[in-house]
Amino acid sequence: MESVYKDILKKYWGYSSFRPMQEDIIKSICSGRDTLALLPTGGGKSVTFQVPALALEGICLVITPLIALMKEQVSRLNSMSVKALGIHSGMTSEEIDIAIENSIYGNYKFLYVSPERLSARSFSGRLSRLNLSFIAVDEAHCISQWGYDFRPSYLRIAELRDQVDERVPFLALTATATGSVIDDIMEKLRFRERNVMKTSFARPNITYLVRKVEDKEKYVLKTLKKAKGSGIIYVRSRKRTREIAEMLIENGISADYYHAGLKDELRDNRQVAWTNNEKRIIVSTNAFGMGIDKPDVRFVIHWDIPDSIENYFQESGRAGRDGIASSAVLLVTPSDKNRLTESIKKKFPPIEKIKDIYDALCNYLQIPIGSGKEGVFDFNIADFVSKYRLPVTETVNSLQFLQREGYIEFTGEFNNPSRVHFIVGRDDLYKFQVSNESFDNFIKLLLRSYTGLFSEFVSINESELSRRSGISKDTIYQYLVKLAQLHIINFIPGKKTSLVILKEERLMRKALKISTENYLDVKNRYSERLSKMIEYTDHSEQCRQAILLKYFNEVIADCGKCDTCKSKAEQTGIADDLESCNRIKELLLISRFDISELVDTANMPEEKVIRAVRLLLDNDEVYYLPDKKLALKKD
Repeated sequence: MESVYKDILKKYWGYSSFRPMQEDIIKSICSGRDTLALLPTGGGKSVTFQVPALALEGICLVITPLIALMKEQVSRLNSMSVKALGIHSGMTSEEIDIAIENSIYGNYKFLYVSPERLSARSFSGRLSRLNLSFIAVDEAHCISQWGYDFRPSYLRIAELRDQVDERVPFLALTATATGSVIDDIMEKLRFRERNVMKTSFARPNITYLVRKVEDKEKYVLKTLKKAKGSGIIYVRSRKRTREIAEMLIENGISADYYHAGLKDELRDNRQVAWTNNEKRIIVSTNAFGMGIDKPDVRFVIHWDIPDSIENYFQESGRAGRDGIASSAVLLVTPSDKNRLTESIKKKFPPIEKIKDIYDALCNYLQIPIGSGKEGVFDFNIADFVSKYRLPVTETVNSLQFLQREGYIEFTGEFNNPSRVHFIVGRDDLYKFQVSNESFDNFIKLLLRSYTGLFSEFVSINESELSRRSGISKDTIYQYLVKLAQLHIINFIPGKKTSLVILKEERLMRKALKISTENYLDVKNRYSERLSKMIEYTDHSEQCRQAILLKYFNEVIADCGKCDTCKSKAEQTGIADDLESCNRIKELLLISRFDISELVDTANMPEEKVIRAVRLLLDNDEVYYLPDKKLALKKD
């Protein structure tokens, strides 16, 4: 069977061997064991469930909260001629119905599902009809109350145990997890046995540096003009991504910026340009990272301090995936720590303010009290905060807390492209084309451009269709609308939006229970993670990599390369030099010696003696006599 796994890897990915731990994880899940796999950023998590799914009979159910990553992986698998589809909250009920039926009868190998869809009747009612090989839970730390990104919808995953064959194993995947989170994941997913598989999180090729600077712009410009290769600069503000990118460009450095507020096509183009080394630097918020497989990132610079070691470790881990020496640099100014500590107030608005946001949200979505349960609503947060004159950061954090309390699911902004599904058969379509010649060329364009249009909703790109056909996007849109009106296709226009899903019917304010104890518990845990991050920046003696790995319960020797290790080595060297100089001065007080005599008399290595003599000569404390012997200068 082992050769089968490698054959699949070679056929679909072009690799002849697995990365560390990948094959062990694959063997574990293929043997039917519940498995928790911890692989660091860039460790190849997707291979550990995609290879066994292709080796086993049936379909693999993949649960992931990242809709953009879901869509990217489904697209990539389909481009490899592997049948995959996804179900998420941005889809209509008809799309979901067709996707589920196809996954039951269509010989698909992967069904990706966002966690909030698990409880929908349209899905759960037909789950038992799926021939499941196993269930993969990505970003598994989201199930843990102890984790940094807890999501209530993840707690429903364990209920799948009661709806599927008891022999179906679970594969839980995450890039970062502390000991308490590891235990919590296995408990919440009802593992039949403890089975944790992990590689060392150590990245020996990355040099971790903390630079305490007064002027970040000056430091970055100086560094980038010396450094080679491409890199990422992470910042915490969308506005700053543009400002820093423009500053770099003005100084002759190839750069661009990226954040979730940009149009989807623009984001894709910028990521591709950077990946292909057409742009050297990408300045981004933490929205940049999903699905990045660029191996030759030589440095990651954090302009701002992240709010947890988990986030920092994941983001800095995007450097050096090819194993070649790379750097992770964290910039710190005296005011940064105060600013970060102050951010806790915005991160945790008062409970009454959270209730205000809930009421405003329900009013904005026009949901009456007692209604709206499991409703999925388009949500324009910019319009929302403008209409109700709300502060953006406080509003987003309130929505996230309402999500944590299980009242809503809030997806954040994502792009949903236009989708098309032919609702007539091929014979009837042909008759339509013959009798409606004006639509013939456009229908042929669709059929040439996309496959699967008769069996499922297919994402289309109006700009690409326009480029191929030479007709305007507006004309493309009019064709699609008219064909839908004639009941030839189902057409869902694309849109970019956030989504809000109400998990309960709208409650009266007095019935909206937000536990003060839970609120303070979450706030304290966040503050603790923030403190650990600040401690990391403050340390001046401990090895940087050792501090990071200790957080994840891993102990390593000092790396010898980070700023603290180098500082210690330098201090040790200074102390050694001082001791050597004093010993030589003591001997020269007694007599005069040449270098070889000093080596023998002082009983020190020759290189130490030579270094000490040079230091004493430079400081004008000794001098050479004509006979090449050294003498001590006397005041």
